[in-house]
Amino acid sequence: MKNFLRAFFVMVFMLTSLTAIAGGLEDVKEENTLSYALTGQYPPFNFVDENNEVAGFDVEIGKEIAKRIGVKPKPVTTAWDGIIAGLLAEKYDVICGSMAITDQRLKSIDFTEPYYRSGAQVFAKEDAGFTSVDELKGKKIGVTLGTTYEEWVRNNIEGVKIRTYKGVPDMVLETATGRIDAFVTDKIVGALAIKDKAAPLKLVGDLLYEERMGIALRKGNPELKKAMNEALAEMKEDGTYHSISMKWLGIDVR
Repeated sequence: MKNFLRAFFVMVFMLTSLTAIAGGLEDVKEENTLSYALTGQYPPFNFVDENNEVAGFDVEIGKEIAKRIGVKPKPVTTAWDGIIAGLLAEKYDVICGSMAITDQRLKSIDFTEPYYRSGAQVFAKEDAGFTSVDELKGKKIGVTLGTTYEEWVRNNIEGVKIRTYKGVPDMVLETATGRIDAFVTDKIVGALAIKDKAAPLKLVGDLLYEERMGIALRKGNPELKKAMNEALAEMKEDGTYHSISMKWLGIDVR
């Protein structure tokens, strides 16, 4: 019996160890690639450009981290509502796609230190007849499926008709054409849509809540997490982060 128990615990230890390093730093270096997921539907953080290539703030941050780790970057586009499932299924190494760090997500995945900060904001047509969140009852509100924005609206704004979308461009178009009355997304994203004249939009009320965005990875990969955190810290220290942020967002969002 003692020998059986000893063999059993050794087997459990080996399986646990294998699980811990799956998709870790050693695997990333062996493959010579850091694959990172994003939707490609969240400009200017990540989007598909005129050359049919993914571009944006998130994409460039991921490329720079891969470079500093010493491997090739590989951005992967996928739907937001299945992005965590894809990470857990080892379809890519990490998620670098403007994902907010939340207690709920931390139950199943891990995060680096925040790589930028923003918050949730309501946007509506410039000529909309309401100016605060308190006036949204009965209105059609757009949210990106599977985001913290969707969860927050469902739990905190009563009496609204929620419409879900794949990304911000669709919500901007639907608001401009009057199919929905407003939408909720990241304040920076919406503000840049206004600046770029993507549609005649305005901010409605104050920031709903602040968010800290991190790069998500599977639990049990401390070395990969450490390497990415060190890369981010170096980028912020040597000015690279500032340059990337100013290029895509016009402000430093650290």
